[in-house]
Amino acid sequence: MNSLVLVMLVGGVAGAGVLLLVSMFSRTTTSGAAALAQIDARRERGVRAASLTADRRHSDESVRMRKFGASVSDLLAARGVRLSSSITANLGIVGQSRETFIARTLLSAVVGMFVPVIVLAFPLVTGMFGTPVVPLWLSALGALLGGILPWAQLNNDADERRRDFRHVVSSFLDLVAMNLAGGRGVPEALASATSISDGWAMVRIRDTIEAARLQGTTPWAALGQLGDDVDVDELRDLAAALALVAEDGAKVRDSLAARAASMRRKELADAEGRAAAQSQSMLVAQLLLCVGFLLFLTYPAVARVLGS
Repeated sequence: MNSLVLVMLVGGVAGAGVLLLVSMFSRTTTSGAAALAQIDARRERGVRAASLTADRRHSDESVRMRKFGASVSDLLAARGVRLSSSITANLGIVGQSRETFIARTLLSAVVGMFVPVIVLAFPLVTGMFGTPVVPLWLSALGALLGGILPWAQLNNDADERRRDFRHVVSSFLDLVAMNLAGGRGVPEALASATSISDGWAMVRIRDTIEAARLQGTTPWAALGQLGDDVDVDELRDLAAALALVAEDGAKVRDSLAARAASMRRKELADAEGRAAAQSQSMLVAQLLLCVGFLLFLTYPAVARVLGS
């Protein structure tokens, strides 16, 4: 039995090595247009990663992980497989590169595939389950759960950071309105409002406005692009409003104040909804405790009746 398990492990490792070698040395033929599109996509990702440095992007990412993820990403892109827009937006708000996300997903799937083998190693070797064979569906289920885990963690982190980002945007609108009331123009008011705080969200907005100034584009266009990158509708609405009435400071001021008040009311409603949901979950937990206590009390009597 020990030799059979060892043969299975060695065969699995050898097969994974052969698959890795084939994927590394395989070369797909691409046309000139496809190659130029890949170069443009890499340049766009590089510019975006270099400009959005507010939360110290990629500071906790390994260089080897990024290189491995980049090679896998190129293989997937050559075969027409791309990340969805929602995952890209979540990566943008969290500050994680797509290469590292792909590498972590693959490594987590591989670890999940071998977890059943590690957990069942002792029972299989001792012969508790009869034949020392791990079912293939169990390893596939472990790989699936391992691959889903980074995606679920990314969605959770992105929801929390996007909620914080919306809160900062509402304060940012109030600051811009106050600067406009002081007689400043729209670009000056936007730049001045971002200098109040050094939080990651405000610094990201400040970096975006500064990059727009250096590139010669309007700050509202840059804010709209940032809203697309992080999937925040409030930034896109702000960019559209500033683009329409950029020359009229009074209308912009009134519009920003109304938008800030609307965002605060929405945040309050969301907070009340989350509090109500938590109250309902606590009520369900209390009901389950009561049911368990009643079963504990009635079990002796029911067992005596059934036994008699």
